[in-house]
Amino acid sequence: MHRALITGGTAGIGAAFAEAFAGRGVDLVLVARDASRLSEFAQQLRDRYGVDVQTLAADLADREAQQIVADRLETDTDPVDILVNNAGFSVRASLLEEDLSEHDLGFEVMIRAVLKLGGAAGRGMSRRGRGWIINVGSVSALVTQNNYSAIKAWVGNYSESLGVQLAGTGVQVTALMPGWVRTEFHARAGIKGSSIPGPLWLDAEQLVRECLEDVARGKPVSVPSLRWKLIAGVLRGTPRSLVARLSALLSSRRRREK
Repeated sequence: MHRALITGGTAGIGAAFAEAFAGRGVDLVLVARDASRLSEFAQQLRDRYGVDVQTLAADLADREAQQIVADRLETDTDPVDILVNNAGFSVRASLLEEDLSEHDLGFEVMIRAVLKLGGAAGRGMSRRGRGWIINVGSVSALVTQNNYSAIKAWVGNYSESLGVQLAGTGVQVTALMPGWVRTEFHARAGIKGSSIPGPLWLDAEQLVRECLEDVARGKPVSVPSLRWKLIAGVLRGTPRSLVARLSALLSSRRRREK
């Protein structure tokens, strides 16, 4: 694998993927909204690892920007071998809200953009007979808290469906389902995390390392860390009525943290 494109590639899980690939000598295309932050981080990676780092300043809520990134993924000139669909944010607006603007933004960035970029990458990679597509979901897909949970459930189902359609092409599709990760994600969402037990937190570097091991093994779903594998397994086997009660409890704690 020679070049990876990472959306949301300057912070949190995206930045950890960038560091991991650069450390393996993989050239990069970083996609994010903040051009100055992109430029600064790209230069740090060039200086530290000696890899080529291209940048695309793009707001994936904008469909023209989605198309620009999709075109970069599909080209056979300086091809992209790895896509990490990572850009995202918390959607905490009530499902009863009349104003759907926050939901619409979530749909564009975490559903339509993922679908658009995954399709472009799949077409380009399948022509070349190789590639990895990693779609960042969440263990929250297994509960029923809010629209973020629903969106991430779509990401997981989409990833496995894309993997079925790309079977036999040499392209591996993996849904990454992390638990709670120590990044700025929760701070941006206004979530303090004080009610979350310390052992449940993961470091982004550990998460990415275990995810890449799972991708290399051809796993369609990656749930890093034994503790989160156990939690995900329990949630999958729990009656939906109990999942609903747990989801209500988690939502109540989140509201108290605000």
